Formats: sequence, C-alpha cells, structure tokens
Amino acid sequence: MRLLLGFMWLLHWLPLPVLGRLGNGLGSLLFRIMAPRRHITLTNLRLCMPQLSEQERKQLAIQHFQAYARSVLERSILWWAPLERLKKLIVLDPALPVAEIQSGPTILLCPHFVSLDVAGAAVAMEISMSSIYTQQRNEVFDKALRDGRTRFRPQKLLAREAGVKPIIRELRNGGGFFMLPDMDFGAKDAEFVPFFGIPAATLTATARIASVTNAQVIPVIATMLPNFKGWKVTFHPAWKNYPGDDMVAATRFMNEFIEKEVLKAPAEYFWTHKRFKTRPPGEPGVY
Repeated sequence: MRLLLGFMWLLHWLPLPVLGRLGNGLGSLLFRIMAPRRHITLTNLRLCMPQLSEQERKQLAIQHFQAYARSVLERSILWWAPLERLKKLIVLDPALPVAEIQSGPTILLCPHFVSLDVAGAAVAMEISMSSIYTQQRNEVFDKALRDGRTRFRPQKLLAREAGVKPIIRELRNGGGFFMLPDMDFGAKDAEFVPFFGIPAATLTATARIASVTNAQVIPVIATMLPNFKGWKVTFHPAWKNYPGDDMVAATRFMNEFIEKEVLKAPAEYFWTHKRFKTRPPGEPGVY
C-alpha cells in the first residue's frame, strides 16, 4: 500500500491532460478485464436507458469506466496538489453559498458521480463540514484518506456504524452535513422508489433527517470539464418546502432530481454499483 500511495503521490505532478488520458487508457483496459463490474454496469444501463441501442450502451459503459479510472488517478491532485492549483482546476458554478450554509442546519446532497470527491474538496477548501466515514482496513490507506479529506481545514468524519444520531446532533447544533444519498444499503430504513422507472431501495434518511432538524437541502453535483480542463462543481438552490409531510414523496422527488442530473453527464454516474440489488418482495434479482 505504501508503494501504491507513493505512485499516487508521483501522479499529482503530472498535468491534468496527461493524467486524464492515462485514466482513459486504464478505464478502457478495466472494461475489458473486470467482467463482473462490466456486467453490473451494462445491466444498470439496460434497465435505466432502454431507449439506447446495445452498442450505444456499451460505448457509454466504456466511457463510464474511463471516467471512473480518471477520478481515481485524479484523486492524487485532490490529496497533494497545492491549493492554488486546485482553485484553478475547480470551477464553482455558482460560488459556494457559504453564508447560506452557515445560516442554519444544512444538508449538502451529493449524488454518486465519479467526481464527488471534487465536490468535497471544493467545500473543504472554504468551510468545515461533517460527513460519514467508513474506516479502511488498511491503516496506511485509512490515514491517507483521512489526511486527504481534512488537509485544508478540520472536517468531522462520523462513523457509519454510529447511525443517524451523530448526524442529527451536528445539524441541530447548526452544522452542515455532506450526504451521499443514492446507494442500495438494503430494505432497512428504505422505500422502493422509482429510479429511471425501476423500483430502487432508496434510503429515506435525507427526508427524515431534514424533517427532524429543519435542515435545508442544497444539492451539489461535480462533473468533469471537457478537454481535461478540470472540474465543475454546481451548487443548486436549496429545495423549497422540503421534505413536507410525506417522506416517500420527498424521496421520490430526490430520485427524480438525480435522474435529471444523470442525463446531463450519463457517463459520470456510478453505474458500477448494484443500485437494484435489493428487490421488492417476490421480484427476481437483476444481476
């Protein structure tokens, strides 16, 4: 692991166009050799984008593997590049709403696009937040990951196994929480809400936590700029009258928002995740 991290550290010296092209090459290779993840990706795309031909879905899957590999290599820049370089590469559109976030409890909602770590870095360069953190088995990598996330200013990393109580406490104290809302963690605390028309076990935590803490929800999406120019981080307006009284309807609203954002940059959504792993009772598995 130390050798791998040393290699990653060396990568951060490369110009982003060189690093990006290396990522594209690696991603094309991984698409060929990682058959299980290729199968998951193509299955997800068949379910979510039936309007595409099989060849179009295959090309989109290759582009996703390229984007994902790029994001892994480009993480070296997030972890070790000087602050001045990062500020040149990360375009905020619009600017980080610091005053709005600091005005009261705030959930920054960040769906699983491959560049979500860029969104985290963009926020961490300006303000402190809290987020969920899963401790890594390898101590060396765990330290590198923690250092990378907290190198600009202190960030509170909350243990996933501690549940929602620490999150609620942070928000009730007026803090901000960086939330990743769109993975399949099973049926517990989830509802089967459509995602691209397919019932998907979706945690209702965003709506429930916003309800009990009166937190505003501000979506943030990070995507890659064309021609290896860097990344764009978009802070959307806070959702009005969210979540309301119906937690399922609020969760459906969230999935619909994510769908629209996915269609803007379809190759950059996290298609290698088994988003439909948990099925409604009586329905067969899809993978």
